[in-house]
Amino acid sequence: MAQATRPNTAGGLFATDGKPHPVQVALLAVTLVLGVTSLVTAMFQHLHLLSSWTGLVGILTGAYGQWISETTRERFGLILGLGASAIGFFLGMSNGGLFGGLFD
Repeated sequence: MAQATRPNTAGGLFATDGKPHPVQVALLAVTLVLGVTSLVTAMFQHLHLLSSWTGLVGILTGAYGQWISETTRERFGLILGLGASAIGFFLGMSNGGLFGGLFD
């Protein structure tokens, strides 16, 4: 009955492979921070430059993170960061865009 004492690591939404992934975790953290920043600053119309740029960079880092991710945990967090970055980016673009007001 040795199998009864081993933990079940195969199941669950956030199952990992037991190996460290420092690059993927760093991209996950950066994408989440950029997504939250973009989403929060999108609520203020005069911060459209910050919102649109952080959203754009968050989308790019999240897309690259999705490309190299290896576990469901990484992909789940990256999707949340990508969604927040995209919403912040689009709201920032609707309020003035990437260069709105700089070259008038």
